[in-house]
Amino acid sequence: MIFTDLDRRLERVPGTVSTYVGRLDADPTWTRHADATHYAASTMKVAVLVALHRAAEAGRLDLDTPVEVRNDFASAQPDAPRFSCARHYDNDDAVWERVGDTASLRWLADRMIVRSSNLATNIVLGHVGLPAVAEVWGLAGARHSVTGRGIEDFAAREAGITNLVTAADLAALLGALALGAARPGPLAAPESCAAMLDVLIAQEHCEDLAAGLPEGTRIAHKNGWVRGVRHGAGVVYPADAPPYVIVACTTTDLADGGPTGEEIVDDACRLIADVSAAVWEARHDLRP
Repeated sequence: MIFTDLDRRLERVPGTVSTYVGRLDADPTWTRHADATHYAASTMKVAVLVALHRAAEAGRLDLDTPVEVRNDFASAQPDAPRFSCARHYDNDDAVWERVGDTASLRWLADRMIVRSSNLATNIVLGHVGLPAVAEVWGLAGARHSVTGRGIEDFAAREAGITNLVTAADLAALLGALALGAARPGPLAAPESCAAMLDVLIAQEHCEDLAAGLPEGTRIAHKNGWVRGVRHGAGVVYPADAPPYVIVACTTTDLADGGPTGEEIVDDACRLIADVSAAVWEARHDLRP
């Protein structure tokens, strides 16, 4: 009944709202347009995080070796000029304060998730490469998601190179991470998956999925937003029920609050919180 009511409510929302809800390693209990593609916004940073840990496991880099913090990146569009990030578009002054200095890839990856730093994301992406991120999506079983460029690579964007996700693909990625922390899986070793989950649990932007949960509920999650887009994807760990994956992706005029890059609480954000709260109430009834 809860999911029927949610479907009716979401039918009235302008634009496209996609959802995926289900327990780990099980068929979903509720989906809605789960294979519809949306601009990824910052949710693509989870795949970048996994690519980084895979590279460390393979010995191609050391997470704790300092690297230069530079605001200068190669475009994904061949022959395009190099590009840089705009500070006002970011959410983390801590990374910007280290420009011209060094930081470890581990620290940059943490800032990429917990504060959703775009500058940190592009630095990490420059060290792992776009093919490694594409490999992560494939290993997770994603079917439609693409990470084609870095953030603010406007030459690539104008050439049609973009970043896309679906609710089903984000659920596959987060679910594989959660399961991989307990047993060997396709993404990384259990200790690496557990470390990545810890970073996702430390997420500081808690105004959508997490806002719909009782205070103190553990959730490993990443959100993303630009004007017209608001997404939340995570794994919820109730104390009284098995963990479950929840993803809500919205491409809608309800995501309208303020300049791009700012931390926003708008109608789309509140809608995702409402969906999260309703799913929480149904946590005991999710398909095993």
